[in-house]
Amino acid sequence: MRNSKGQFAKGHRSSRATEFKKGRHWRNPKPYWQRTWLFEEYETKGRSATEIAAEFDCHENNILYFLHKHNIHVRSISEARQIKHWGISGPANGMYGKTGANNPNWRGGCSPERQALYSSREWAVAVKHIWQRDQAICQRCGAQARGHGLFHIHHIVSFSVEELRTDLGNLTLVCPDCHFWIHSKANTEGEFIRDRNDSAR
Repeated sequence: MRNSKGQFAKGHRSSRATEFKKGRHWRNPKPYWQRTWLFEEYETKGRSATEIAAEFDCHENNILYFLHKHNIHVRSISEARQIKHWGISGPANGMYGKTGANNPNWRGGCSPERQALYSSREWAVAVKHIWQRDQAICQRCGAQARGHGLFHIHHIVSFSVEELRTDLGNLTLVCPDCHFWIHSKANTEGEFIRDRNDSAR
């Protein structure tokens, strides 16, 4: 029996055969709902909340909720690192001993040079010109800088090309989000990135 709003009227039951019984749930029960199972997987076996969540195609926060509900100690970052599998070590690791130019992450040893350039008078002059030329506006998204220094100066041709490091035509002002995007895999068209041999401006 329903009231004028279509709601079930208090005190009346529509169907005893189909209504939920006490202790039942509308969802199929999951193993991680039970403290015994969750303690065994997380604490005894050392599985992470992320791994358990992936097994049941749910969010990590869902597992963390039940860990807290069952008063199971949640590992700190340092505790998690102690039991984390960090991969093969020593000569068995394919990257063992690959330093300098032999490492795929090698960028020409630019770090000390980068620091030296960014503290130089030449760079300070270039930065001033770029801010004036680009009018404190991100050249990708058009956002206006709210404070000097919060935006980034991006090298269109890589910093590793020494002769273009302070070339004004090779520098552009971008916001931090756009700078991250430019160097990410999402930039499939290579926007704001050129090879040193590409003469297009």
